[in-house]
Amino acid sequence: MPIHTALASDSIADRIGVYVLPGRVRDPREVIGQAQTAEHLGLGTVWLSERWGAKDLGVIAGAVAQSTEKIRFGAAITHFQVRSPVVLASLAMTAQAISGGRMLLGFGRSVPAMWRAVGAPAATNQVLIDSVDILRRLCRGEKVRYDGPAGTFPSLRLGDLPAVAPPPLLMAAIGPKSLALAGAHFDGVILHPFLTPAAVERQADAVRQAAVSAGRDPSEVRVYATVVTAADLPERETVELVGSRAVTYFQIPGFGETLAGANGWTFGPLEQLRSHPLLAGVKGSADNLFTRDQLRDVSAALPADWLRSAAATGSSAECAARWRDYLDAGADELILHGSTPELLGPSLAHFAETAR
Repeated sequence: MPIHTALASDSIADRIGVYVLPGRVRDPREVIGQAQTAEHLGLGTVWLSERWGAKDLGVIAGAVAQSTEKIRFGAAITHFQVRSPVVLASLAMTAQAISGGRMLLGFGRSVPAMWRAVGAPAATNQVLIDSVDILRRLCRGEKVRYDGPAGTFPSLRLGDLPAVAPPPLLMAAIGPKSLALAGAHFDGVILHPFLTPAAVERQADAVRQAAVSAGRDPSEVRVYATVVTAADLPERETVELVGSRAVTYFQIPGFGETLAGANGWTFGPLEQLRSHPLLAGVKGSADNLFTRDQLRDVSAALPADWLRSAAATGSSAECAARWRDYLDAGADELILHGSTPELLGPSLAHFAETAR
């Protein structure tokens, strides 16, 4: 039986957040205006998908903390393996202190090829379990000695610990093992974009059941559903925003199948997508190579129903109603993706009108 948790509030601040600097960027200074706009609109959290080069987590966290007053800041996502545990713990606690306790840290598994390229251990389940334990211990001020799958650390400890609570630690998940891991070991789960509300319901329930099996209170594991949103935009811009984003996920071999399978979709369209001349030989994420404009026409290879049923598109009222579908499916909070905060005002107004 599905496990749904009751929330005390249905306000925008409690239920909706948004990505800042979505996709590829060249000027990270834009994050300041976007975060301030999000706070002005009453959104609860701004999220960053860290990319090396122009979207460093520590720098952006400091910028958001000092240019806003109340809105939370979340990493969605970073990775354990790209920083020494003591460096990551230092970043986490400094960001918590400088923001007044507004930080959330989300982590992901990524793919083995990425870790081979940078000389880091692959994110196996045991690496993730051990890494989250090491980080929590360091943030509590403990000395950590560790030699295992996550690395060899003879003696780690934070020299100065600010008087703030450690940030919540979240796990980005899509497959059954990652969902179970999130429920058993993390403070929340970040679900992948382009899941239908029905898929979100199944995955949220899997996470909460895993929490129960681990002897945890499922209400303490917060479920974040990521919803690509394009409201009140011309068709061409909607396709560019939603379709191009979808291409970057579904074209990755193996990952596209996992995402389609989570929605109960057949895999045939994935081969049609990957056979497009522009994607020939591309094995990683296409948005590392191409712009949204370049990928717009490629997205025609994906069934239109996939994009309609697993995103929020159309009028602002229709988008607000779709957000409600995801919340009713069991998400505690939404992470809106694709549209920057200044595009969301009318949809947020419609959502507020339907608040219960």
